[in-house]
Amino acid sequence: MPDSVRPSAGERAPGTRAPLSAIDILAFLCELFAFATLAIWGFVSWPFPWNIVAGIGAPVLAILVWALFVSPRAVLTVHPFVRAFVELLVYAAATIAWWAMGQAWVGLVFGVIAVTIGVIAGRRRLA
Repeated sequence: MPDSVRPSAGERAPGTRAPLSAIDILAFLCELFAFATLAIWGFVSWPFPWNIVAGIGAPVLAILVWALFVSPRAVLTVHPFVRAFVELLVYAAATIAWWAMGQAWVGLVFGVIAVTIGVIAGRRRLA
């Protein structure tokens, strides 16, 4: 590779990204669990015609907000604290959904795990 194209120390070549770590995979699994939780909540907690709307609408809305602000390729670039706040709102919605379904322990355990992984992933992004 010519010296003019070769990246210097600490930089990546154009078109490449950092390899995935275990924290990245756990953060992704927390996201998926939150979206699935919102779908379950919508289908279980509402009467017939509204359960279809809530069961599809709640996770779609959460995915839309996630894609706009939190995703690694987010549409809108926001301050890291706004990004963390939006991420926390999605996790809190999933936690409250578990509580509303009468599964407070599931919600509590998910909330603790999701926030812990979010803090670790966020610190890695800011480092």
